[in-house]
Amino acid sequence: MIDEDGYRPNVGIILANELDQVLWAKRAGQSGWQFPQGGIGDAETPEDALFRELDEEIGLSISQVRILGRTKGWLRYQLPEYLLQRKDDSSFVGQKQKWFLLRMLGDEDDVSLKHSNSPEFDVWRWVSYWYPLDQIVSFKQQVYRRAMKELLPYLRTSSHA
Repeated sequence: MIDEDGYRPNVGIILANELDQVLWAKRAGQSGWQFPQGGIGDAETPEDALFRELDEEIGLSISQVRILGRTKGWLRYQLPEYLLQRKDDSSFVGQKQKWFLLRMLGDEDDVSLKHSNSPEFDVWRWVSYWYPLDQIVSFKQQVYRRAMKELLPYLRTSSHA
């Protein structure tokens, strides 16, 4: 599903542990690291997509996390030309995202990158909250910065479970 401006709806997931570190994952078979994210299906709400992606990408269920906050509007980024797959007359230019900040309630042993037939990630680790800004690919930096700035107050005011 692509909107009239050429953006595909997507969710971004920032998962924090009890120390306010965030889950940072390496794309399977690649060198790039990122937060979990994924597309929103035609019949899905952003929350539906959040929990489906959470399960598929890192093996966590709704009972193992608590939503602390979400971005108010859509955050957009354009994909560089070399990543666009123009096999048809698609006007796809990038992603528009709703970002969620989650608190992990379970054990870190509950994280499973092999929970789907084609894993998105092959390694993960906990990092400090702002660490990803200097590590993410340049075309996603502004969206990461905006999402993290908007969601940080939820992390600071949440009770640590």
